[in-house]
Amino acid sequence: MPDDAKIGLHSLSPPPGSRRTRKRIGRGQGSGYGRTSGRGQKGAGARSGNKRKAGYEGGQIPLHMRMRKLRGPHKKQSMPFEPFRTHSQPVNLVDLNRFDDGAEVTPATLRARGIATRKRVPVKILGRGELERKNLVVSAQGFSAKARAAIEGAGGTCTVVESNGRAGA
Repeated sequence: MPDDAKIGLHSLSPPPGSRRTRKRIGRGQGSGYGRTSGRGQKGAGARSGNKRKAGYEGGQIPLHMRMRKLRGPHKKQSMPFEPFRTHSQPVNLVDLNRFDDGAEVTPATLRARGIATRKRVPVKILGRGELERKNLVVSAQGFSAKARAAIEGAGGTCTVVESNGRAGA
């Protein structure tokens, strides 16, 4: 564009190659989409009113039929894709060493320190590692037996709090 040309709304245009002309179906053989109009020869796809079923795999057994068929919430492997399993965020004793002696540890303070960052997922304190802090006041949705013994052995307290969201997903 020459330097002396005025730039304004009249000179705006989309960049070359960013816009495509629409496909004009059924407008003669010269258009490239005449005769069968891009639907191929005969078959279900060439007929009017044809809609492929969701999950149709060309006659192959679909994925949802290939999966195992265990029913009921009492089975951990239930269909579809184990929705009844309870989830929790693991926090180990080693992670609690980031706090000072006598500090109050809650799911909110863990999230602030970047330890248990997933919202609405219960926090469970597990017993991996050594606890080097004394008198911690720990509140969480669950404790393992080893973690509870280690915290209380170091003079701290363990408080189980209710889950504030959905525990299952």
